[in-house]
Amino acid sequence: MFAARSVLMFALLPVFAGCQLLPSPSADGKVSTAGMLRMQGTLSGDGGKLYFQPCSEQRRYAVTDKGNTGILQEAASVVDKSGKAFADVRGNFVASKAQGSDGQTDVYQLYRVERPGNACEDPNFKRLTIHASGNGPKWNLNASGKGMVLEREGQDEFAVPYMEEQMPEGRFNLITDANDQHVELYVAPQRCVDPVNGSVQHLTAELRVNGKVQRGCAYFGAMRND
Repeated sequence: MFAARSVLMFALLPVFAGCQLLPSPSADGKVSTAGMLRMQGTLSGDGGKLYFQPCSEQRRYAVTDKGNTGILQEAASVVDKSGKAFADVRGNFVASKAQGSDGQTDVYQLYRVERPGNACEDPNFKRLTIHASGNGPKWNLNASGKGMVLEREGQDEFAVPYMEEQMPEGRFNLITDANDQHVELYVAPQRCVDPVNGSVQHLTAELRVNGKVQRGCAYFGAMRND
């Protein structure tokens, strides 16, 4: 019942927030997010508005979905019993004296939304370039400037250097050969939902180990600004 009320609360927020004017697009038709801030925090609804409160801060910002990211709908699918969701976003944060908030955030990119937990205290996030994971069986891959760490259910941890191969349309691969293992991670910019925890991430991932394929979702860590 609590969850149902939480979803309803989000559903009643203004759904036209993403219909405002956008900055001028670049030559490829996309709005550049260069210079915008990336922040993680908590989303909640209050008085018919959606608010974002950054991790470890008391300030909260009224949210406007300038990038048509669908943040309102995505958050409604993962809110907890208190009506809150964790979000990882990029946008413009502007201080203001608006009643009920400490400013406004114009969201242009949504990296992920998930149920509130320990994401704000994640010790790995700040040093990662990408995190990917999947299920059946469960696997988890963290890549940074120092190498790749692959964990698979029932298997020993695999920590090795890797190479990155860029592909068209924002896709890329991570590739490594070590210890008689050929590992590839194929990543594409496409909305992805984890069927186990319901989290929504901005990248799809396909892990291949010696030809065996497993699929999952991924998001950029703090060391990557795409």
